[in-house]
Amino acid sequence: MAEPAPGAAVITISSSRARDGGADESGDALAELAASFGATVLGRELLADDREVIEACLRRWAARPECDLILTTGGTGLAPSDVTPEATAAVLERPAPGIAEAMRAASAAHTPHWMLSRGVAGVCDGSLIVNFPGSPKAIGEAGEAIAVALPHAVDLLRGAGRDHGR
Repeated sequence: MAEPAPGAAVITISSSRARDGGADESGDALAELAASFGATVLGRELLADDREVIEACLRRWAARPECDLILTTGGTGLAPSDVTPEATAAVLERPAPGIAEAMRAASAAHTPHWMLSRGVAGVCDGSLIVNFPGSPKAIGEAGEAIAVALPHAVDLLRGAGRDHGR
């Protein structure tokens, strides 16, 4: 029997969007990315750049058994308000540094500022959390680099896929 499609939460972290509203283009880009590799978007949230709020949201989604992936966008730069990596690291049980490294490597071909992205990835309560940059264009570029690996990562977290793609 085939495994069910991965369930994904999309979380946009942007104080200005949370305060002023407006289109969530980055969240839209992440939802499209999730759909491109067969994930079902279970829900979307828009949060201010507040570390405690981000941590609580990540823990809440990770605790849901149907949520395999938590994809965040925003708050990964060097601005003082950019706290997404710290909030994510605080909830991770196991880091997955190769995912963030692959995203940064893919961005290098598109921007000279690629090394300023501080996004992290890892596992919390059986869910894979991945921090994406806040730009829809950067989401597409970084997402292309890792999209093929995400369903396999979900399979591994579910205890399936033991052939490791060989």
